[in-house]
Amino acid sequence: MANGDCALDICFASPPSEDLSRCIIGIRQSIQKRDFPGLVDLIPAYQCLTITFDPLTCNRRLLTQQLIELAQEVIQSPPALRRKPRTISIPVCYEEAFAPDMHTVSEYTKLSREEIIALHTHPPYLVHMLGFSPGFLYLGELDPQLHCPRKHTPRLRISAGAVGIGGSQTGVYPQATPGGWQIIGQTPIGLFHPASDSPCIAEPLDIVKFHPVDITQFEAIRQSYPRAKYREKR
Repeated sequence: MANGDCALDICFASPPSEDLSRCIIGIRQSIQKRDFPGLVDLIPAYQCLTITFDPLTCNRRLLTQQLIELAQEVIQSPPALRRKPRTISIPVCYEEAFAPDMHTVSEYTKLSREEIIALHTHPPYLVHMLGFSPGFLYLGELDPQLHCPRKHTPRLRISAGAVGIGGSQTGVYPQATPGGWQIIGQTPIGLFHPASDSPCIAEPLDIVKFHPVDITQFEAIRQSYPRAKYREKR
């Protein structure tokens, strides 16, 4: 599928899932291995892979056909992943000072603050994709009991590290940005470091596990970070 003059999308009708994310990452990995001339970037999402290219050095029609053939090969015979997924533990303070929308979520879901925290920290979350800002983690699967609509009017500024719920998704804001998700907590650690060789704390197919901390622990972690380690290999 065309996506402007300098990009193509490989799209899937299947709903977002771990299997689909593995397929998309497998296609990206196979494209990187082929080293097609003129490619600029490969951007995985929930149900598609966007391929950006230089139209002056790349034959669009030929590239489209090559990508279709490659995608079909990967679907029929998925490649082994080059990188072993990791489990990343992220501390979150759910106390009132960091959870301006906890009451809204509680009213909508009919759950107490304690029940919301327990449900939010219970499952391991698969990282499906990164965006809308650098390092923003789109995570699945949020417990259906916690599904809550986005705000009708987005905030002009949400603090870096804010943990939110948007519809059926949960995620963490790496930078201070506008946003419309319901904020239920905050992490003291950084998620995006542009000067690093690996700027994002996690990548697609990694697993994120939230664990609750109180304000004292939050401040101690913030003071010690980045010396504190939160990455755990599976």
